[in-house]
Amino acid sequence: MRANRLFFKTFRSCLYLLMLLVVWSAQAAAIDEPKSYDVVIYGGTACGIAAAVQARRMNKSVVVLEPMKRIGGLTTGGLGQTDIGNKAAIGGISREFYKAVKKFYSDDRNWTWQKREDYSSIGQSRTRKGEDAMWTFEPSAALKIFNQWVRENRIELVYDQKLDRAPRNNQQPNISRGVKVSNQRIVEIIMQSGEIYRGKMFIDATYEGDLMAAAGVSYTVGRESNDLYDETLNGVQVKNATHHQFQPKVDPYIEKGNPNSGLLPGIDPDGPGDEGEGDHRIQAYNFRMCLTNHPENRIPFHKPSGYESRDHELLLRNLEAGDSRLPWSNGWMPNHKTDTNNNRGVSTDFIGQNYEYADATYTKRAEIVQRHRVYQQGLMWTLANHPRVPENIRNEFSRWGTCKDEFDRSDGWPNQIYVREARRMVGAYVMTQHHCQGRKIAQDAIGLAAYTMDSHNTQRYVDGDGFVRNEGDVQVGGFSPYGISYRSITPKTNECRNLLVPVALSASHIAYGSIRMEPVFMVLGQSAATAASLCIDNRCDVQKIDYAKLRRQLLNDGQRLEWESKPQPAK
Repeated sequence: MRANRLFFKTFRSCLYLLMLLVVWSAQAAAIDEPKSYDVVIYGGTACGIAAAVQARRMNKSVVVLEPMKRIGGLTTGGLGQTDIGNKAAIGGISREFYKAVKKFYSDDRNWTWQKREDYSSIGQSRTRKGEDAMWTFEPSAALKIFNQWVRENRIELVYDQKLDRAPRNNQQPNISRGVKVSNQRIVEIIMQSGEIYRGKMFIDATYEGDLMAAAGVSYTVGRESNDLYDETLNGVQVKNATHHQFQPKVDPYIEKGNPNSGLLPGIDPDGPGDEGEGDHRIQAYNFRMCLTNHPENRIPFHKPSGYESRDHELLLRNLEAGDSRLPWSNGWMPNHKTDTNNNRGVSTDFIGQNYEYADATYTKRAEIVQRHRVYQQGLMWTLANHPRVPENIRNEFSRWGTCKDEFDRSDGWPNQIYVREARRMVGAYVMTQHHCQGRKIAQDAIGLAAYTMDSHNTQRYVDGDGFVRNEGDVQVGGFSPYGISYRSITPKTNECRNLLVPVALSASHIAYGSIRMEPVFMVLGQSAATAASLCIDNRCDVQKIDYAKLRRQLLNDGQRLEWESKPQPAK
């Protein structure tokens, strides 16, 4: 009897220990299990934040993975003068943002360097009397609005999360090891940090299209030929490159008049190519500087470490050839600040120095960005200080500098470079010049675009007379707002069935030049999140969505999908 009692006592103890082991193992497995979400958004751009807000409004769990330390992309990175073309085309969450800007500046406490009544916006972004929104703003104001949205909507946001973009293996050369794919569906993505994020739906909201490319989705970089989509404004554009052009007879050689001395930096020895032919070149990048002339908030322009005088020789020669205009576009923002952009033949665009950026490693991209920063800082210092710059121009530039109270750098420069285009998906449907100009109509619109077909210069070359010229600038407008196809943000079905790409969307180079505006990216972010949520609810691939349901939801949420001569007021 005693032996039996001892046996059962020992058995109960072992069973209890076994149960504890099972519970502990389950808890340990749960701890190690990657987090799973309804919607995983890679990229905390304005598009990504708008997408996250919409996903939460549709009661979906969501995470935003931001590769850097700041959300908002260009909207919080200096682009405070809204590029849209027709403000009435913007609805939904995008318009909510510009309404929030107006509300922000209705508070006198937010006018630190200027009285509200002393500020007046001008140009295409001018806020007219009676408008419900405001279209010019400081980077810090945009950041406060987005951060407030993140808090109010309880959006999980993780900074410093870069996708592991290294190749997976020889059997899957087009898929990165940071993306696990099964049956044309992304299962999980892995960061360089080792963190893993699983989701039912994924949205690539990066300017570069990194998640799209890492998932093996087809894309292109550069300019298509005109022949590919029967366009006239794609490919090499020597004839159209009349804006932002050099003065006549600017010498391109290190030693004037001596071709044997070599070309000055930035001049492509292989340019320009045949009119209309495709190439690898992409329009120039720069930083959208937030400057001020307020003495208490101004950081004077400095001569950067790594300054190369030859980088600015073309600027000096162009001025000496008779260009007396200020080589920048300085748009007023509140509080004595600006959104400062490229203008004239030599300006803040670092032409021809970004060709490798789209497919480059993170390290190489950082080098390209730093090279752009050194060039642009050196340009500002040269214009403010160099004795070969006309005195009136030096005096004007000397009044300006970066802002002490913007960005997270001691020099007042933004971290976000203006990636005007990088990769562009080749998806289920391609937007082209014909859509912009109304010859083709997208029957499944998820938003409107309204800006001119706009490309900055892509290269510098030596013309037949032996002088330097810019090439690639196109500015063609005069058309009404037009619909953007839902299929242009979806990959081909045989490539990925649970990914949406609202920024690096499927469009030709010149059509992308019209679509690529921050308000439109916010529109497309909301529409992408709406589609993702409906696909989850209906358990369907993104390519199989019921467009009628999508359209109904978008209209209910204030999106504008068709252009009317007298559009309805915003909700």
